[in-house]
Parts: sequence; structure tokens; C-alpha cells
Amino acid sequence: MRPLIAAIDLSAIRHNYAVAKRCAPGREAFAVVKANAYGHGVREVVSVLHGESDGFAVACLEEAAEVRALDDQTRILLLEGCFEAVEYQLAAQLGLDVVVQGSEQVAALLAAPLSRPLNVWLKLDSGMHRLGFGEDELRHCHARLRGTPQVAELNLISHFACADLRGHELNERQLESFLGLLELDFDRRSLANSAAILTMPAAHMDWVRPGIMLYGASPFADISAHELGLKPAMSLSAKLIAVREVPMGESVGYGATWEAARPSRIGTVSCGYADGYPRHAPSGTPVIVNGQRVPLAGRVSMDMLAVDLTDLPSAVVGDPVELWGAQLPVDELAAACGTIGYELLTKVTARVPRRYLA
Repeated sequence: MRPLIAAIDLSAIRHNYAVAKRCAPGREAFAVVKANAYGHGVREVVSVLHGESDGFAVACLEEAAEVRALDDQTRILLLEGCFEAVEYQLAAQLGLDVVVQGSEQVAALLAAPLSRPLNVWLKLDSGMHRLGFGEDELRHCHARLRGTPQVAELNLISHFACADLRGHELNERQLESFLGLLELDFDRRSLANSAAILTMPAAHMDWVRPGIMLYGASPFADISAHELGLKPAMSLSAKLIAVREVPMGESVGYGATWEAARPSRIGTVSCGYADGYPRHAPSGTPVIVNGQRVPLAGRVSMDMLAVDLTDLPSAVVGDPVELWGAQLPVDELAAACGTIGYELLTKVTARVPRRYLA
């Protein structure tokens, strides 16, 4: 079997959910499990949080149906709402909480013959300008939906654009926009994502929505997950499958972008961009071999990557390699690659076997 595995510590996910709850005492929390629980496996994550999570949040109806099959009681929030009119009937059958973020969705909801009313979350575009109503339009929609037979709870939701940038002026403006609507008769309110849960108590409201923090990554560039009390959930591990001597002046990898500045030992690792490792990772990106850091050498291939073992002369074929995990935080790798931990975790492909640790 090809030596590459994503080991997922489910106890870390349970721990990180508890951190979110401690940061927002007295609030309820939707565990965000969209995109296959950020690549960690939605079935396993929902199962480990069963009985602990107040609810789950997903992106689409298909994801909601999968979660409902695993938990027939919990609240499930459909973050982008329904994309077709018929989906409102399915959402009612599944007992979902549904975001309504545009006039077309309002019209489809009011026209839908539902088996039971839905918990509706009106989305305010408080400044991100991606989804949602402006303040005046939201007030109008509130008046249209309050008391209609299709609606059980009528709730308010919005999303921060810059909560990961502490002190950014847009955070305060978005919070003020949200608070400016609270004189309306809403049953529940939700605003805080992971970054706001950790650093903006004024944004906690009734429900918070921990996402990336559940999986042990930090939403901040300047604060590590460890400093936030979070535990990494996924470790991506491989092995050295070849070691060779490369003379000074010889190149390694596609495009010959890395050249040996000295007589070098080059190791080949059983992981590439088809597995989800970032193809654009630059030479020098850290990789852990036998518990020690070594630099990436040359371009990442589809199924392999190369590392410079010159300063680790004891390394041999079969030695363990960590691409990210407990020894190398995914956020550090992401920073080296000019991206974010969210992308790396969700890009681990189905060809990589998952091993779950309780």
C-alpha cells in the first residue's frame, strides 16, 4: 500500500468544540461541517459530536440530508439556503433551519406548500457583500415573513468579512449594522464565526458558528492554534520512498527550479499535489522527517515531492514524514505557501486513506 495517510484525531475535534463553548458561555453553537467537515469526514465528525453539539451547519441540502441521516434530532442550519423552490419542501421534511438571503428565496418560501414550518434565518449583508439583504430590505422581509404559516422561528444571521484581522474597522461597522436591527422581533441571532468566537465577545449573540477552529487550525495569522488552546485534528503522514546523492550544480524536479549548491542528499516523499499537498509550495517549505525539519527541494509533482536531507544524514528509505500535523501546524505550512489552513485541509483528496483515532 502506498505510504500516505491522513490520521484524524476525533478527540481533538471534541476538545475544540468545547473550547468554542467555553469562549462563548451560555451560547449555543452550530458546528460547521460543510465540505465533508473541512475534509475530515462528515460522518465521523457528526458521530463524535453527537450529544455534545447543539447543532450543525452545512452549505447545501445534500450535506444536510447526510447529517440528518446521522442525527434525527439536532438542529441543522442550511447556510446558503435553498437553490430551487422544491428544496423548501425537502428542508421541511428534514426539519432544517434555513437561511434566506435574497428576494427570490423569500418568494419561493412564501409560495411553498410545507409539511411543517421552517426555522428561518434572515441574512443581513452587514458589509461582506456576498449574500444577504441590506438593512432596509431586511426590515421589509421581516415584516413579510413574521407570522406566516411557512415560518416557525424568524432569526437574524450575518457573517464577518475581517474577523481574522483583529482591530479592522470593518468588524466594528458590521457589528453596529447587526445590532441596529435587534429592535426587530427576532427569536434567535447569530453572527460569530471562529475568529469572532475567540476574540469578539460582543458578537457572540444567541448562536455561534465554530468552523476552522473545530479542526485545530487558527483563523489568525499572528496567533497559533496552540496559543488558542486548540488541538490539531489532522496529520498528513507519508514516508521516504527513495534517497539519492545529487552532485553540486545538478537540479531536482520539474523545470529544474532547484539546484544543489553543495553535494546533496535528496529524499523522495510519497505525497504530491494529486493528494492535496499544495503544488505551489516553494522550495524551502518545511517538512518533518524523523521528527526533524528539512526543506522542500524543487517543484511538487503529482504523486511525489522532494526534500533536502543533506543536514539529516541518518535519514533512510522508509523513514516517517509529516507534511502537517502535531509537529508542523497546518497554518505554518499554509503561510509558507501563501494560502490558509482552510484550503489545505479541504483539499486532501479521496485517494488519501483516512485513519480515525478516538
